[in-house]
Amino acid sequence: MSAQTETAILGGGCFWCLEAVFEQLKGVAKVESGYTGGAAPNPTYEAVCGGKTGHAEVIRVTFDPSVISFRELLEVFFVIHDPTTLNRQGADVGTQYRSAIFYTSEEQRHTTGEVIQELTNAKTFANPIVTKVELAQEFFKAEEYHQGYYRANPDRGYCQMVVSPKVAKARAAFAAKLK
Repeated sequence: MSAQTETAILGGGCFWCLEAVFEQLKGVAKVESGYTGGAAPNPTYEAVCGGKTGHAEVIRVTFDPSVISFRELLEVFFVIHDPTTLNRQGADVGTQYRSAIFYTSEEQRHTTGEVIQELTNAKTFANPIVTKVELAQEFFKAEEYHQGYYRANPDRGYCQMVVSPKVAKARAAFAAKLK
């Protein structure tokens, strides 16, 4: 890893799914589950899940752009979740599960626009991409028991039924990018 790192903030349904995939990528130094994009100060899991805060469940990825680019992170992001369902990923429904990219620089905003346009032009998805592209707001780290949740609980029902298939899909599609 070089001394230079960047941060990406991504929301694509339950943060356990995203975290489990992104922490396996080369060049990713740290992945934290948390909340952003809402109005309530100091949101809790219960409040966010109740849809009362406006926050999305997200991951904050600290990465080395000399090893993995922001564009490559987005390529993974768009494979492991459905960016065409508004405020929903599978059975997880609500604005807290929205597909969103919270850019931290103008370069990230520009790259996000390019990637979405490329996917649209290629007709990668049958339905239009509804991913929100928003300026990053304050990030609130989720409660400690959410950090590394899949690693700590691989046998839990949700992990078996929802997280594991996404991890398997990412491993198959991005084997060369794995640690």
